[in-house]
Amino acid sequence: MAINFKLILGIIGNIISMCLFASPMPTFWDIIQKRDVQRYSAIPYVCTLLNCMLWVVYGLPDVSLQVLVVTINLSGCLIELIYISIYLAYAPKKTQTKALKLLGAMMVSFILVVVIVLEVVHDKHRRKLIIGVFCAVFSVGMYASPLTVMGMVIRTHSVEFMPFLLSLFNFMNGFVWFGYAFVGHIDIFIMIPNGLGALSGMAQLLLFFIYRNAPPVVAQQLELNESGTPPETLPPSIHIISADCD
Repeated sequence: MAINFKLILGIIGNIISMCLFASPMPTFWDIIQKRDVQRYSAIPYVCTLLNCMLWVVYGLPDVSLQVLVVTINLSGCLIELIYISIYLAYAPKKTQTKALKLLGAMMVSFILVVVIVLEVVHDKHRRKLIIGVFCAVFSVGMYASPLTVMGMVIRTHSVEFMPFLLSLFNFMNGFVWFGYAFVGHIDIFIMIPNGLGALSGMAQLLLFFIYRNAPPVVAQQLELNESGTPPETLPPSIHIISADCD
């Protein structure tokens, strides 16, 4: 019974996580239409790719054997590679070089960690501990990324830069995978980051309902008010990712 319930939670978690992975699509459609990355950053997508790759390794038979963790994160890797490819195709040379350096550094780091753990550490429990710590720390860091936007919401009393659906999916994603980690054998490496993710999503939803009727704040006006100087041109929308992929 517990195994069946865990399977159901994992399948639901896969579906919700796919919704999260799909959320940047409007951003990349905008990039394709304008043939320019404007002021969008490649960092969230490169970090999400690394996060997904770590969770794929965590779910492998040689580490912890969690098929549903592998399936969703393999999908995430593919989607993020598509996003990064589009970004590189339309980025100016200087921006493209920076993105490639970041991508290269993260790939080298990932390969070194995985090779060392799988080749040097022969005990499966120690492998799970080492990879799990990397996954949990990285995921917690990514779940903390909306704090800046939440602070902006509190300062401006506007939820213009905190989309409701993204906050909702973040909450649901964290909540479902937190439950998944509790069924059967408790998995603290999935439980801790997703528990924090659920709390972060809940806080975002609370702020949304508090300030949902406030008038929108234009990005350039906000920057002008905070700096006292005319702002540079900002992209037409700001996409914030809180991308835990597990």
